[in-house]
Amino acid sequence: MKIKEIKDLTPEELRHQYEETSKELFNLRVQQATGQLERPSRLRELRRSLARMLTVQNERKQKEAKA
Repeated sequence: MKIKEIKDLTPEELRHQYEETSKELFNLRVQQATGQLERPSRLRELRRSLARMLTVQNERKQKEAKA
């Protein structure tokens, strides 16, 4: 996901999307271990999306703490 898309999500949607992406990443890691992974670049995309989601969550928490 792009950062703009992530920032537009509500906290609940963001949490749900994070869980779904984590599950997908796990499944791809299993496929990689068994030699069935077709698009290895997808692993990198998902890891980066998870990092973006965590960044947005942390930014929101910091913003709340200051307010």
